[in-house]
Amino acid sequence: MSQQGYVATPPYSQAQPGMGGYPAGFGSSPAQPLYGHYGGQPQSFPAPPTGLMKPVSSPSGMPPPEVSSQYGSNIQQNGAHPQRYPAPPAAAAASPYGQPPNSPYHTIAPQAPAQQLTNQMGSMNLGYGQFGGQMAGPGMAGPGMAGPFQGGAAHMSGPPQKKLDPDSIPSTTQVTEDDQAKRGGQVYTTNLRGQVPPLVTTDFTVQDQGNASPRFMRCTTYSFPCTADLAKQCQVPLGAIIKPFATVPKNETPLYFVNHGETGPIRCNRCKAYMCPYMQFIDGGRRYQCGFCNCVNEVPAFYFQHLDHMGRRVDLYERPELSLGSYEFEATLDYCKNNKPASPPAYIFMIDVSYANIKSGLVRLICEELKTLLDNLPREDGAESSTVKVGFVTYNKILHFYNVKSALAQPQMMVVSDTAEMFVPLLDGFLVNFQESRAVINNLLDQIPDMFADTNESETVFAPVIQAGVEALKTAECSGKLFIFHSSIPTAEAPGKLKNRDDKKLINTEKEKTLFQPQKGVYEQLSKDCVSQGCSVDLFLFPSQYVDLATMGDVPTHTGGSIFKYSNFQVEMDGEHFLSDLRKDVEKAIGFDAIMRVRTSTGFRATNFFGAIHMNNTTDVEMAAVDCDKAVTVEFKHDDKLSEETGALMQCALLYTTVNGQRRLRIHNLSLNCSAQLSELYKSCETDALINFFAKSAYRAMLNQPLKTVREILVNQTAHMLACYRKNCSSPSAASQLILPDAMKVFPVYLNSLMKTGPLVGSADLSTDDRAHQRLIATAMGVEDTQLLLYPRLIPLHNMDVASDVVPAPVRCSEERLTDAGMFLLENGRSLFLWLGQACPPELVQRVFNVPSFAHLPADLSSLPVLDNPQSKKLRSIIDSLLDQRPSAMKLLIVKQKDRSEMLFRQHLVEDKGPYGGASYMDFLCYVHCEIRQVLT
Repeated sequence: MSQQGYVATPPYSQAQPGMGGYPAGFGSSPAQPLYGHYGGQPQSFPAPPTGLMKPVSSPSGMPPPEVSSQYGSNIQQNGAHPQRYPAPPAAAAASPYGQPPNSPYHTIAPQAPAQQLTNQMGSMNLGYGQFGGQMAGPGMAGPGMAGPFQGGAAHMSGPPQKKLDPDSIPSTTQVTEDDQAKRGGQVYTTNLRGQVPPLVTTDFTVQDQGNASPRFMRCTTYSFPCTADLAKQCQVPLGAIIKPFATVPKNETPLYFVNHGETGPIRCNRCKAYMCPYMQFIDGGRRYQCGFCNCVNEVPAFYFQHLDHMGRRVDLYERPELSLGSYEFEATLDYCKNNKPASPPAYIFMIDVSYANIKSGLVRLICEELKTLLDNLPREDGAESSTVKVGFVTYNKILHFYNVKSALAQPQMMVVSDTAEMFVPLLDGFLVNFQESRAVINNLLDQIPDMFADTNESETVFAPVIQAGVEALKTAECSGKLFIFHSSIPTAEAPGKLKNRDDKKLINTEKEKTLFQPQKGVYEQLSKDCVSQGCSVDLFLFPSQYVDLATMGDVPTHTGGSIFKYSNFQVEMDGEHFLSDLRKDVEKAIGFDAIMRVRTSTGFRATNFFGAIHMNNTTDVEMAAVDCDKAVTVEFKHDDKLSEETGALMQCALLYTTVNGQRRLRIHNLSLNCSAQLSELYKSCETDALINFFAKSAYRAMLNQPLKTVREILVNQTAHMLACYRKNCSSPSAASQLILPDAMKVFPVYLNSLMKTGPLVGSADLSTDDRAHQRLIATAMGVEDTQLLLYPRLIPLHNMDVASDVVPAPVRCSEERLTDAGMFLLENGRSLFLWLGQACPPELVQRVFNVPSFAHLPADLSSLPVLDNPQSKKLRSIIDSLLDQRPSAMKLLIVKQKDRSEMLFRQHLVEDKGPYGGASYMDFLCYVHCEIRQVLT
């Protein structure tokens, strides 16, 4: 059965020269360590065919992008979304360049959804689902204008043409709206193997009936190919994004807890998989066959139960581990370090009290906040108070430890000035219970800002601070987290001293990758020490210049930690943003000293892992901590054939210590389909999960390869995935058509957006630390985070219904959607902008800002006044609800049209040409189409 996806005929019919060579991509067979080639040297990506299709905003041909031609991309999700348009009339299929009309266009299955778009001169008909359409190119370059491709095809002359309608190319906002309309508000039950969940952007409720909720696990495709050959042919990476501690909404059932007593959880003797719904009970219930390795095991006497006439245990629905996809086991002493029970974790607050932090008021701000924040330390559901202990360190070139034992009248300070041989000078009284020592701690927090008020010390140490934290936890025999508040590059004489190695001359050279490689040695060893102690590091940075974030962020990135950065911090401007981040960070659900194993049924296995993790061997994923926002992306490879009958099973087992010191196992199970038909794989793809995989792969690859190569791999692999679909799954059609699988039709916009992100764009205008930061925070992102980062939400506010609770529907992320009289909110989970057009109605400006008109708005506005009118209330409630949903706080930036600050805002309009390089979505789509044709010929 042939299926057709999105179809469009671009404005050129001969293959483009100058684009040969396809390095094998991410997730292809691991032949050579540096991606091998399919033939010939990879060419530099020529700039996109800018003259061929013009975005509406540009009346004349666009100049080729500056810098190296880069493609950035945006991320959105897709499912099979029927379009709202009827199939096009037969006449529309005639091609303007005298190609024969496209017969497949009319003969394909009538029930297929289609979308038809016309522009005056020729049709760019886009079809999705099972049918083909064609896209005829508008705006050709005239006869004398060579296109920007080397040896480009833009020499063809044609009739003068109207601009291509940007509405005619696949829209992320449309895809999310359609999925919300189709699946929003529904209950998603997980009783079927291989079913594709609603998009991450859709509101739905999950009912666990034997497979893990998509909140915990999402896959790049829910139908794996049966053989390694098929996987290699389509080049779609086989991956899962696992967020083991994902937040479960209040209206869904929390995980059940299973205790099998002293014997511990029941496991397969051979492969050690845990008891789950994929185990088949046989022999009257006395034995069971493992679903992962097929080994037959005896059922322990205490666990025996009779089978019903269907061969199922009669207690099936009373036991979570037999009927649910996710649950937890009590872990016995065998699962604890040194066979001793675990202790509750500790949180150590380590404050840089050098000149910059004292002067900015940061130290006082932190100390004031901690007095109330420590009441909200994480605790188990239903517990009266938290069992997490707390400790305090201040430092500049030397470290100060504080004894805050509850019996003391005054806190005591102990100084360690020999940073080369770090030790903790006190055992008793350093880590305490906050409730018991509250008076002493508050006394200390009052004293710290005054104690260092006259400091002139501007040099700091950094590695010894982490070392001190690890030593303290080691002594206390517990796991925990260090919260480090730090301002500058550590230049004081001590282990881990760093120097400024920022060098803009390396941008776009072979050596650019060195800017992102952490300095080896001390920090590498520190990461290992932290992981073995279950010590996670969260770094709050307040730099005013380069701090070598690539190195300073290395320990947090390998210990399940987070990195927060507030450049040129000012208390009045950034204080609230920082405090919101700190509160979320201290309060969030978390597990410590974790180790994760991903087991699979025979025929495939987990081969690659991306996340804020440490790997000592090829199978154990070690995380000093794992919280509700951290995800691990796993890649799978075949090691044998898979069968359509049994499918592909995976089990993620996470052993961890709870915040009250219990050792537990959290289990997530998922079953996928397998098929010998590639059309099944393409039908079951999830674009948002795919782009998460591509982002993490590319961000890792850029440590070892030039950015240009990384970008080529991204485009080549995209072209291969789409060419394989075209060749094997769609009905025959003219080569000039662009055909995309329905579930991947917006993949190009995300990929283009990815290539325009700071880490991959290679521009001297961007700070190296900012690029390193974005690279590091993406490693632990889940699917919803990368989706939003790569395709921000642009929400029109000027005509919102103040009476309704609904947030206005987002529009496409392009300048064309902005209006001079409009007001728009843009958010991507990291940044939040309120953009105002010059002709914004004075009454709206008055009601939101309390000034008479756009002209009266002050330049450096950074917050909204609290006003008692419907518009002000509605806007603030929209912003509050967004801030509430996102893992990190966002600082609101108010941007006036034509203002200097607009550049920051524009780089998030991902369908447009990137301000630092990178093509528009339209141009990128043309470029990918050329590449697909190159593959096919």
